[in-house]
Amino acid sequence: MSLSVTFLGTSGAVPTTQRNPSALYCQREGEGFLFDCAEGTQRQMMRFGTGFGVDHIFVTHTHGDHVLGIPGLLQTMDFNERDEPLSIHCPAGERGLIDGLVKATGTRPSFPVHIDEIRAGDVVFEGEEYEIRAFDVEHRTNAVGYALVEDDRKGRFDREHAEELGVPVGPKFSALHRGESVELDDGTVVEPEQVVGEPRPGRRFVYTGDTEPVAATVDVAQNADLLVHDATFAEDNRERAGQTGHSTAKQAAEIARRAGVRRLALTHISSRYAGDASDHQREAREVFDGECFVPEDGDTVEIPFPDNE
Repeated sequence: MSLSVTFLGTSGAVPTTQRNPSALYCQREGEGFLFDCAEGTQRQMMRFGTGFGVDHIFVTHTHGDHVLGIPGLLQTMDFNERDEPLSIHCPAGERGLIDGLVKATGTRPSFPVHIDEIRAGDVVFEGEEYEIRAFDVEHRTNAVGYALVEDDRKGRFDREHAEELGVPVGPKFSALHRGESVELDDGTVVEPEQVVGEPRPGRRFVYTGDTEPVAATVDVAQNADLLVHDATFAEDNRERAGQTGHSTAKQAAEIARRAGVRRLALTHISSRYAGDASDHQREAREVFDGECFVPEDGDTVEIPFPDNE
């Protein structure tokens, strides 16, 4: 079952010739989700081949570099004769601003647009065997982060042992894997725990949006397969990061280390670093020994299961 993330915009508040402002596309088994929607996001979606098959936009906060792409994207969807509803999730209290963006061209789209105000701790969306949750972050405005968390998977089925116990190949295998006891022809009852291992964790993807380093991220990102964290500044501007409600790459790495994440992506790179964010990666690797990278616009990362199965 596929799960991937495409970085549509990795710049800070000001775009550069290499980086667009914030937007991230997540695809899970044919379902598409957009996290933030900066100016130019619709072109990035065309450029990097994600398409517009998105039913949910998750807004971390309403600063312009995270939402100004909404009017253009909705207008393009309208021109493409979309009729499926679209939900835009935003922090509580921001409905009016989002509604203004939806109507920015003077008319509402011809398809339904639902604006959903959410708070940290809410389960924002429940899908099949996963959910998307909001969590607390710390920025200069009302803001949240989001985590896509999959349900635990069934334990591995030990076919060899099942056959040793006399279970015939066929429906009884499936019943045991579903957690049901089965009775054999001789009256022997085989219990699921005899042939099915412990549940295996699903995958976890966490996106902070703009934030200072906070304990809430550590909590929600425990053992995450991918953490996408604000790393607006390198350590040469740590004071500036604190003043503006952002993080340095090293601070993001400290969060990743404390949470035990597998991979860390450093995003929202300030335009002052232009095309060279090498210091971000170097500084992060001083404290985090997992995989750490600074994505470029257009990079797609596949998220495998923790046990690669």
